[in-house]
This record gives sequence, structure tokens and C-alpha cells, in this order.
Amino acid sequence: MIEETTEAATDPVRDDETRHSEKMAKKKVARDKIMATKTGEKGLIIVHTGKGKGKSSAAFGMIFRHIAHGKPCAVVQFIKGAMWTGERDLIEKHFSDVCQFHTMGEGFTWETQDRARDIAAATAAWETAKALIRDERNSMVLLDEINIALRYDYIDVNEVIEFLKAEKPVMTHVVLTGRNAKDELIEIADLVTEMELIKHPFRSGIKGQAGVEF
Repeated sequence: MIEETTEAATDPVRDDETRHSEKMAKKKVARDKIMATKTGEKGLIIVHTGKGKGKSSAAFGMIFRHIAHGKPCAVVQFIKGAMWTGERDLIEKHFSDVCQFHTMGEGFTWETQDRARDIAAATAAWETAKALIRDERNSMVLLDEINIALRYDYIDVNEVIEFLKAEKPVMTHVVLTGRNAKDELIEIADLVTEMELIKHPFRSGIKGQAGVEF
């Protein structure tokens, strides 16, 4: 019995497990102490930007979380137009009672090649977005690819910022996606994520594929 006790005490695997348990216990105490101070709630201004893939995908993940919780939400697409997407099809077919979906764009700017038309489409999308954000029943409003419209000055970024500051209901989340987010928008946002491009199959001759890109 003495030999077994001594052997157990010097067991390196058991020592590692003990150290790990003690380390995680200390981490939990520290984490719980931090979390106890996080009691506030507010509607967030969320920006997804950067050259990497996943900006809209991550935003739609939050929209589907809202749908899962039965929270009314809405989507306004500023650039994507005629192209079919899985997200739009799924929401319009099965969740239109919870999530409004407005595709207001006419395609990418290099496809339309008409600045006046692009400005008109972006302006109409912004008017729709403002109405949806003002409606306090909507817990989240996703402004998909609005950063592109702002980048090309189809919409005045200062107008967007002033509206979000003055008229966004306190508990409404607004998500703005697209590359090249304006510095002024990043400044007022509560949560900003930049998607970094490391590798992309497009550079290897692989086209966008259903279920991955759309």
C-alpha cells in the first residue's frame, strides 16, 4: 500500500492533471469576478470589415440567432441584387414572419457601370434601413455591404453616423458590413471586426460556390 501511494504521488500524468485543474480553478475565479461586473445591456453598432471572407456570413449568423430566439429583425442588402443567395431564400421561405428581407442593390458597381443609378439604389436602401431601424420592434437590422456604398460616397457617412447617434433606439443592434469601413464609422461603433485575408481559393482559379460564397 505504501508503495502504491508513493507511486501515485510521483505519477507525472496525475501531477499534470492536478496542475491543470488548479490552473483552471484560478482562471474560473478570475473570470467570474470579471463577468460579475458586466451587467449592462444596450443596442450595439457592429462593423464587419476587412479584405477577408466572412463579413456577411458572420452577420447573417447573428440574424439567424435572432430568428432562433424569435426576435424580430431585418436585412437590407445595399449591393447584392439579382444574384440568388441561400440566406435570402431560406429567410423568405421560412422566417419572413420574424425577419424582413430587402434586396435593394442592383449588383456590384463594376456590373452596373452607372454611378447615378447606383446612388439612387443606395439612397433608396438607406431610406428603407432608416425606417426599419426606427421601428423598435426590430431587435437587429443588418445593413449588408453598406460600407461599399459609403466608400464610393453613394451615401454620406456623416448622415449615417448622425442618424445612428440620434435616432437608433437604445436596444436596437445595427450591423454594417463591407470592406473599407470609414474611420468615422469605426470610431462610433461598439464592436468592430476586421476579417484578414490570408488565403482565398479565388486566387487559385476556384469560383464562388453555393453553400460557401452564397
